Amino acid sequence: MSRTYILPLLFLFFWGMVISSSAQAPAFAHPGLLHSKADLQRMSAAVARQRSPIYEGFLVFQKSPSSHYDYQLKGPLKEVGRNPTRGQVDYDSDANAAYQNALMWAITGDMRYAQTAIRIIDAWSDTLQLVTGRDAVLMAGLGPFKMVNAAEIIRHSGAGWPDAAVKRTAQHFRRVIYPVLAEFAPFANGNWDDAALKTVMAIGIFCDDHEIFEKAVRYYVNGWGNGSLTHYIINDAGQVQETGRDQAHTQLGIGMLAECCEMAWHQGLNLYAYANNRLLKGFEYTARYNLGYNDIPYTPMLDRTGKYYHTHPSEMARGNLRAVYEQVYNHYVHRMGLEAPFTKAAADRLRPEGPGIPGADHPGYGTLFYTIDPAIDKMESLNLSEERPAGLVLTAKADASMLTWVGLHGISSYVVKRAENKEGPYIKMGVANGNFFSDSSMKKGVVYYYTVAGIRDGSVSKESLPVSLAGGGLPKGWRNNDIGNTGAPGHAQYDGDLVRIDAGGMFTDSLPAAVNYTYRELKKKDEMIIQVCPQPSSQFTTVGLMIRVDLQPDSHFAAWMLYPGKTKEIEAPGWMMQLIQRRNSAAATTVMTKQLLRVPAVTYGRLTGSYWLKVTRSGNKIAGFGSYDGIRWERLGTVHWSTGRPALMGIAAAANIAVTTTVRVRLRQ
Repeated sequence: MSRTYILPLLFLFFWGMVISSSAQAPAFAHPGLLHSKADLQRMSAAVARQRSPIYEGFLVFQKSPSSHYDYQLKGPLKEVGRNPTRGQVDYDSDANAAYQNALMWAITGDMRYAQTAIRIIDAWSDTLQLVTGRDAVLMAGLGPFKMVNAAEIIRHSGAGWPDAAVKRTAQHFRRVIYPVLAEFAPFANGNWDDAALKTVMAIGIFCDDHEIFEKAVRYYVNGWGNGSLTHYIINDAGQVQETGRDQAHTQLGIGMLAECCEMAWHQGLNLYAYANNRLLKGFEYTARYNLGYNDIPYTPMLDRTGKYYHTHPSEMARGNLRAVYEQVYNHYVHRMGLEAPFTKAAADRLRPEGPGIPGADHPGYGTLFYTIDPAIDKMESLNLSEERPAGLVLTAKADASMLTWVGLHGISSYVVKRAENKEGPYIKMGVANGNFFSDSSMKKGVVYYYTVAGIRDGSVSKESLPVSLAGGGLPKGWRNNDIGNTGAPGHAQYDGDLVRIDAGGMFTDSLPAAVNYTYRELKKKDEMIIQVCPQPSSQFTTVGLMIRVDLQPDSHFAAWMLYPGKTKEIEAPGWMMQLIQRRNSAAATTVMTKQLLRVPAVTYGRLTGSYWLKVTRSGNKIAGFGSYDGIRWERLGTVHWSTGRPALMGIAAAANIAVTTTVRVRLRQ
């Protein structure tokens, strides 16, 4: 063996000492983002032994200027942004270098690489204060993902990074990066959502914050934007939301979903398998088309935003394979023993996989990072006591609440518990064989909290974070109905905090109203306050508070509605608050008042912040108010209502597009 590779072999012993020296099990498995302890040890050993094809992948990786310890910082800057561009190239270059130097340190044991990575991470964490621009989500979701990965490796590899610097970096990720991504990007094509998803998940793990991590996993499986798994890979054929746009963004999006799965895998979660291996189906479909096959099925589709309609697969960038296939091929074929012929063919064509260009779009270098030989490499596993299920979703049905979750790999049995308070006590409801449980014993209107824990050989995992839902779906005394011809049926359910509404229909000042309505009886003296939460799945959505006589489409109503006025720019509607009224069944709908919304509710023409609405009734006087913080209110108009007439009061929502919209409303009772 040459002297060049003695250091990596010695470094393997050091790796074991670093990981095993902790006195207590961490909140998450660390390192646990794209690369686990076992991954880093495998790479280091394979490079030392010049094991093919990992070694060939390393040679490509080593040649990159971003993998050199003499890399010269381009930043740091106090502000970076996209559209308009501010320091994007500099940040992404430095993030690539931090990540790749951290990996070079982990592979070779040469401290100079660690020092370079630390210098880059510290410089940006100490300096960067703002992420700005119309495309800020992409700015915060791409390069910073690599910066978090670099920090994770350095922190948990004995590189000598001071605790004070670690804490500053964690605060930086929480205070500067996370707020830009916290509500994801449902207003855009799915790759935006997925850029936010992966970095939110990474920040949750790095900061040992289960709430942030769980938020990301739940959005992955049940998010309302284009980027959640089944909204992005829209069917079992594997068609992708952006297949009709171009092949570059399609591969970008599925690649980022795969990165989420790898991080979840290192935390014991089999997110790869969710929805019957839907991710694999998306990769097979995309690889097949980009390898030149023309026999893929395609369903014309309108996306969740209502802005993008595609009728056929796009030829744009077809055949330009991105460095995303090696990871997915090795997982499904070598880890799980499944077949993935087209993903394999794409990986074969790229091997050894190169950089994840352009910019910081992908990690790349999958041949080095992810090559597994089942005959040599053992599948890593955590102690069950360190794992917990995640991604819990509750759905209200007519006579039951349906609970699903992301399971732990290698676990098929789960104990389900329920409580009437978030803090407990929790009572065992049963054992599920699989990732599904139905509860028909709930009382309507009562909010229940559920947890799930895995079972194996008499041992039990940590319990999941709780998920909640009102029995029957809504608070006591509340109902949900579609009014008029909404096209697609609507639905609403309440979790004790938020009402999540799926609505079709149209609600404008010039067409017959067709809305989804979540309501209760109007009292003689009454008040209802809602917070319209960021962000709806479509920026064509109309949502607000409505009082009406009954559920007939032509009945008397008054409504204080957030409305996206038409502009010349489809990406930037003119958001306003309108008071709309119909005085009787024969009367036309009339806009009584209107008021443009401003920052912080609206940025770059998008409803990306919260807005509060309040409607009060006293006798025959009904008044509406609006607020940007839920504290300071401004009057939005008053109507008179006959005190002798029964009436309904509630939340009205309409999609104004050919698919449903999803809005979330916080109900203050």
